[in-house]
Amino acid sequence: MNSMLSDVFISHPIHIPLSNLADFTSLRHLPDSYTWTPKDDLLFSASISDESLPFIDLSDLHVTTRVGHACTTWGAFQITNHGVPSRLLDDIELLTESLFRLPVHRKLKAARREDGISGYGVARIASFFNKQMWSEGFTVTGSPFDDFHKLWPMHHLKYCEIIQEYEEHMQKLAAKLMWLALGSLGVEEKDIEWASPSSDFQAAIQLNHYPICPEPDRAMGLAAHTDSTLMTILYQNNTAGLQVFRDDVGWVTVPPVPGSLVVNVGDLLHILTNGIFPSVLHRARVNHLRSRFSMAYLWGPPSDLMISPLPKLVDPLHSPLYPSLTWKQYLATKATHFNQSLAFIRNYLSSDQIP
Repeated sequence: MNSMLSDVFISHPIHIPLSNLADFTSLRHLPDSYTWTPKDDLLFSASISDESLPFIDLSDLHVTTRVGHACTTWGAFQITNHGVPSRLLDDIELLTESLFRLPVHRKLKAARREDGISGYGVARIASFFNKQMWSEGFTVTGSPFDDFHKLWPMHHLKYCEIIQEYEEHMQKLAAKLMWLALGSLGVEEKDIEWASPSSDFQAAIQLNHYPICPEPDRAMGLAAHTDSTLMTILYQNNTAGLQVFRDDVGWVTVPPVPGSLVVNVGDLLHILTNGIFPSVLHRARVNHLRSRFSMAYLWGPPSDLMISPLPKLVDPLHSPLYPSLTWKQYLATKATHFNQSLAFIRNYLSSDQIP
């Protein structure tokens, strides 16, 4: 993410001292600060459904229709035959596990600043909740060289190469998935001039660790939220925990399938499609048997580009639901209004009016 986006985080720092992080390995009982109830999150105890997300083979002849249907009905789906080498998925998982297995004092050498984007720390959404989450994270934007050198003075180059290769594959896959999704709506490349292969798309890689928890039913790994992206592509290890929410069914667990990836629609793609694709609410739960690791690729447009409902998806019967705004402006709104951001910006005719 470029400097324009970093301005958003400088303007909206999170004030959560890393000294508040629990020593996950030594706790035998859940501290009160990590104990969640429906008072802390209205959907905490919402029903769990046995429904399942659509599972799509990207080599399927009808892949465009299937991706479009999944985006419209769920806002999320799992994919196979995606073209990302299994060796690379193993490498990024090994990197993530190696990072979070480091002693705390080593991880803190690459701690994220309160007004920063990259580095080790708690989820930025933590500032919207009274309780703490049973997780730790590491965000990579741009080159991870400096941070990785602090963590692995002797091996940082190897890990930097893994990140670079992973980012290259994910960038291509994200663009392919977006065009499959939009193609199902009749949108063509000529309808979005800014989305050419040469466009300066912005992205971040979010590495997550959900440690073994002594009382998982009362804890939360990552609280319910939507992503402020076009799309997010997630790889998870062989431990379940990801759940997505749909109003008519409740929470749906997304089981890890070896070699598969999970894709979810972000807020910006929801805006772009004038609300046709829902930006899916999702969270991560924890367990008492195994640690869970996940690697999320957060993909967005050029930061200063105006995003608005596509003209092709607007007509006299379907007026624009959202004003035009940049990713930078939307992130600033999300930093204040969190999960109510989409509803909030619908009240304004133009981004100039958004406070």
